[in-house]
Amino acid sequence: MAKTIDINSDLGESFGAWRMGDDAALLAIVSSANIACGFHGGDPDIMRGTVALAVQHDVAIGAHVSLPDLQGFGRREMAVTPNEAYALTLYQIGALHGFAQAAGTRLRHVKPHGALYNMAARDAALASAIACAVRDFDPSLRLFGLANSALIDAGIAIGIPVAAEAFADRRYRADGSLQPRREPDAVIQESDEAIAQAMAMAREGQVCAVDGSVITLQADTLCVHGDGSHAVAFARQLRAALEAADIGIAPPHATGKRA
Repeated sequence: MAKTIDINSDLGESFGAWRMGDDAALLAIVSSANIACGFHGGDPDIMRGTVALAVQHDVAIGAHVSLPDLQGFGRREMAVTPNEAYALTLYQIGALHGFAQAAGTRLRHVKPHGALYNMAARDAALASAIACAVRDFDPSLRLFGLANSALIDAGIAIGIPVAAEAFADRRYRADGSLQPRREPDAVIQESDEAIAQAMAMAREGQVCAVDGSVITLQADTLCVHGDGSHAVAFARQLRAALEAADIGIAPPHATGKRA
């Protein structure tokens, strides 16, 4: 298999007695796990348990850093300064690092969540603050960000490894941004359509925007959301489709992409 791609999923987003998704099942399918660090989901027990499951399945572990918005699941924008974004990113990386180190493993990447992710995709100052926090914690950590976004540019500018991310089940605007979840039909519900979109991104480096235009992007990693009722079945379908197309599945650090 000459071509490889990463499959990542946002995991560890349960909180206390409340449960979200089937992390154990997804960890048997994906190659990278973005683990919530307590700001939008997750708590110390959940973080520890999710790290242990990731180690068991030999899945690359990343910090899924968020705005401090537990009630809104990190999907509401907040007026944070670059200095605040730096601090909250560094804080959350450090929290998950502690659990990874205790489990005898290490972090491989950092991916912002929800509103912070989308804000950093378009705001160069915010993107730079997040990238600097990643570099200052550990310059070998890989920064995951939306393909063709300010966040990827910021990581490249300061010399840390990056992974351009694409979404199988989200619709794209003509400028390459994701259609906001608050808008109708922003999430692709039909598995076959989402698989077709993912395959086009993985093989041709293209995705069709909502206005019919074609966006060119390099996808180093594909995100599958873990919170839907069909998340596990979809992840299995996607992995099977990629492997049937002779595309290998591996985390970015294992292939040296965008080093």
